[in-house]
Amino acid sequence: MRRRLPAAALLGLAIATHARADVSLEYAVKAAYIPKFIPFITWPDAAFAAPNAPVTICVLGPDPFGGKLEQTAGELKSGGRAIVVRYLPASDASASCQVIFVSKEDEAAAEGTLDAVKGKPVVTVTDSGLKAHGMISFVVAANHVRFDIDEAAAAQGGVAISSKLLSLARAVKPRGQP
Repeated sequence: MRRRLPAAALLGLAIATHARADVSLEYAVKAAYIPKFIPFITWPDAAFAAPNAPVTICVLGPDPFGGKLEQTAGELKSGGRAIVVRYLPASDASASCQVIFVSKEDEAAAEGTLDAVKGKPVVTVTDSGLKAHGMISFVVAANHVRFDIDEAAAAQGGVAISSKLLSLARAVKPRGQP
């Protein structure tokens, strides 16, 4: 009996480690996607405080990316602008963000954030598993991270999304649809 307990404990640890590795891989992929969306998005000039202001990606709530988002963003520029990452409390939908990632950690905060920036030039990116959807919504299907785009919501905010990015989406809600 004593020999089975450690084996069962090791099996449980192996399963838990495997599950955490899957989550880490999911967020590593999402961290790679988010900054790479930026060159395919056009914001109105009023979305930036100055002509040389960086594109700011804001993450609401806890960091699910484990530093991968900053690493990927720090390597890129878009239209001569640096790309920076800021972490904000879940209740703070800052106007100085051009991109906001909304985590699935708090559904009520996610919906509140999406409502607060609706119609503004802020690209909302929602986590997989959220009922509420942003302009770009991550979806995990067949163990692959994909994304859907709500082009109608982007147009409402004065944001244009390139046809190249739209062609990579799993699904697109086109302009003009409510």
